[in-house]
Amino acid sequence: MVPQDNRGMATQNLLELLAPARDADIGIEAVNHGADAVYIGGPDFGARDKAGNPIEDIERLVRHAHRFHARIFVTLNTILRDDELEGARRMAWRLYEAGVVALIVQDMGLLMLDLPPIQLHASTQTDIRTPEKARFLQDVGFSQMVLARELTLKQIQAIRAQVDRATLEFFVHGALCVAYSGQCFISHAVTGRSANRGSCSQECRQPYTVLDAAGRIHAHDKHVLSLKDNDQSANLELLADAGIRSFKIEGRYKDMATVKNVTAHYRLLLDALMERRPELAASSHGHCRFSFTPDPEQGFNRGGTDYFVNGRKEDIGAFDTPKHAGVAIGEVLRARAPHVEVRLHEGLTLNNGDALTWWDRQGELQGVPVNVATRLPDGRWQVEPNLSGGRRFEDLKDLFPATPLFRNRDMAWERLLAKPSSERRVRVDLTLAQTADGFELSLKDETGQRAAVRLAHPHEPARDAARQEAALKEGLAKLGGTMFEARRVRLSLQQPWFLPAAQLNQLRRDAVAALEAARAAAFQPLARAQAVEPPVAYPEDTLSYLANVYNGQAAAFYARHGVKIIDAAYESHERLDEVSLMITKHCVRFSLQLCPKQAKGVTGVQGTVRAEPLFIKQGDERFTLTFDCKPCEMHVVGRMKKSVLRALKSEPITFYRSRPATLATPTA
Repeated sequence: MVPQDNRGMATQNLLELLAPARDADIGIEAVNHGADAVYIGGPDFGARDKAGNPIEDIERLVRHAHRFHARIFVTLNTILRDDELEGARRMAWRLYEAGVVALIVQDMGLLMLDLPPIQLHASTQTDIRTPEKARFLQDVGFSQMVLARELTLKQIQAIRAQVDRATLEFFVHGALCVAYSGQCFISHAVTGRSANRGSCSQECRQPYTVLDAAGRIHAHDKHVLSLKDNDQSANLELLADAGIRSFKIEGRYKDMATVKNVTAHYRLLLDALMERRPELAASSHGHCRFSFTPDPEQGFNRGGTDYFVNGRKEDIGAFDTPKHAGVAIGEVLRARAPHVEVRLHEGLTLNNGDALTWWDRQGELQGVPVNVATRLPDGRWQVEPNLSGGRRFEDLKDLFPATPLFRNRDMAWERLLAKPSSERRVRVDLTLAQTADGFELSLKDETGQRAAVRLAHPHEPARDAARQEAALKEGLAKLGGTMFEARRVRLSLQQPWFLPAAQLNQLRRDAVAALEAARAAAFQPLARAQAVEPPVAYPEDTLSYLANVYNGQAAAFYARHGVKIIDAAYESHERLDEVSLMITKHCVRFSLQLCPKQAKGVTGVQGTVRAEPLFIKQGDERFTLTFDCKPCEMHVVGRMKKSVLRALKSEPITFYRSRPATLATPTA
């Protein structure tokens, strides 16, 4: 039998909009702006170490979300030392008791613990790129898994063909990690801060000079590992048809305005998709009404790309800057102290406090806040820049006439989103009927959930039947202070009896409370998937440091599933030689037009260009770029800095050390 929700809809046809939350207040607004589910960090062990939250705050978010049958997932997705496992286990139980319905995890050691009966979702850090890996994770008990961002539609379809029980999740918006998630160790090698432990130093956003073996420079101080931001707005239906059911927005460090804006944007897109495709439905309840027009370009972004979903493209990089350039608004007319004169695009205005940006002649992004913006009679704008911090007007580099201007902070937009900006309501039908000794008000919500309350009251004929009928309907429809809105109001009465407004209002309030209680009782926690027995075999029998095995329980997990050789995680500091610190589908050669495949068909070039190593350099840091052309991947190769290793030696050694799988145990 196909599982169904309380509307009779097959759960395999339910679409989930999964939004991020840095804290509970942002999570509540994500729900209000249409999220079907929210993921948030718990007190510890999340892959964003500065986005943790106390259990009490998460419980507050859970209570709000469950009113709309939206669900809360908590990230427990770092790799763990042996001495951290018990704390993670206890936290999992506290989260379960608080009403959290799923844990997002990376460390397989958690599956060996006494966890509560809570769903497990495979984090992006588990690096799911193949049908075999996805099928294995389904078979060991994962109910949902976020696939690698680098996959094409065809690859997603291949995974869907092998995964018949777990929900497939995919990032549709936000910042892109250049490396396969879970396969990036450059931060740990350079700074000692591990991305796998929630403390990435974002070395990929730094500027590098690209050289070849002969020392020729191919790019100077460019952010060649920095990507544009993910934007799958145009691909949602294609992704749904490929098998994606959870559409995930990146951003647990994002502010409230950004989460409101982007969540509302995708809510509208998914609602439009479901309107066209009635076999699809939202996984939570209610409909949103926004007081603004969502526009993802208004928030921080590095430009948009749909990455590899529709195949490799040349324009995925944000090589000039990892910063937010903003939205084009006009051009410079004249810059003469103390003002800059500006012509704006038609219909636009400037505000005090806005921030303007422009590109100088060296291709560097410049910017300045607006102190005072004044509209001149002829339609031009006069801008007095905010020259705080000792800056002088002469320091505003390359503000020549006709220089395009952008705005990366719009005070009018920020003020708009600082206010309540969405109402989420569940539609209900209300029926007032008469009983032998009074009245009954019954409510049925859009999912079919019902509640009814009665009022003992004499049947008194109304003096003006038409006016009383209108008053009854109007009074019953007053649901503005609740989570409901009236879809239909019906009177099932022999005649419009007189009912005082105070008693009608109380009857309505009691019915609303009864319906909320019925909805709460009907909320279904997500069932924990059972692992296949006997244990299925892992697709490989040897694991390198790339598997991120950091504790004895994780090693025991893989040994249980047939792995013979299990190397320790990079964070265990056993690999001090040169290794791949980053594995990525992004190719610097391709971006610089140096790929041998790009040379095909070019007279005199084909066969002469080879994928020989390149080098990237920043200060004293130098890494080798190697190219594996068969899977079309790039490796950033280097070794751990000695200064980092010396600093890390003071840490307690309570993590897994490499050994044959049969001896896999914690090292104290």
